[in-house]
Amino acid sequence: MALPRTPSFRLDGRTALVTGASSGIGLGCAVALAEAGAHVVCAARGAARLNDAVAEMAAAGFSVEPLTLDIANTDAIAVEFQARAAFDVVVNSAGLARHSAALESTAEDYDAVMGINLRAAHFLSVESARAMRAAGRKGSIIHISSQMGHVGGIDRSVYAASKHGLEGMVKAMAIEWGPLGIRINTICPTFIRTPLGAQTLAIPERRAWIEDKIKLGRVGEIEDVMGGVVYLASDASALVTGSALMIDGGWTAD
Repeated sequence: MALPRTPSFRLDGRTALVTGASSGIGLGCAVALAEAGAHVVCAARGAARLNDAVAEMAAAGFSVEPLTLDIANTDAIAVEFQARAAFDVVVNSAGLARHSAALESTAEDYDAVMGINLRAAHFLSVESARAMRAAGRKGSIIHISSQMGHVGGIDRSVYAASKHGLEGMVKAMAIEWGPLGIRINTICPTFIRTPLGAQTLAIPERRAWIEDKIKLGRVGEIEDVMGGVVYLASDASALVTGSALMIDGGWTAD
């Protein structure tokens, strides 16, 4: 009897694009993919911090290069994808949060958050899939979403709306692109200890609310997300598309 074999989590010979890769979860995703053997193009708006991150990764022996790119500029995204060979893996970790009570929200904040979290994510996905289709290449597109794409939260009406929209977008794209062999999924973390997350964690009543909701009893670390992105990028998840990988410590289990 032939025993089944575990599909490989390795990404040797594959190229990956990671947006928002200069810090936080994006940098963690870039390192995880590079550790798995991929050549990683790290993209972010700010060149200085991006170049520092890429230099550290290169010094660690990873195959990596920087790309200064504002994903809110859809024309720039189109030009970049037309100039390059199709990526095997695209991870979108760029995001924006402007939290306030719903009654205090502004049109400016709404447009800014939706522009990055939903509009830019839509067209980055489209350009990624177009390039994969033109090259006849199967691939994996992964968006860093949030547990707030599945629940509501204090002072997060706009942010939650953007992430709920992202979850719906990914499901629709999965239906269209499945026949092409192009998979698209989300990763939905809980509160992760990053410089951005530190702003919320510094408020005692918010931290108490967070720790009460996370069933495993702790705030997430960047490392908690890294295994998930390798899984969704690799052949280990070959039958997974249109799904949300919850890395939320049980927040949404209620």
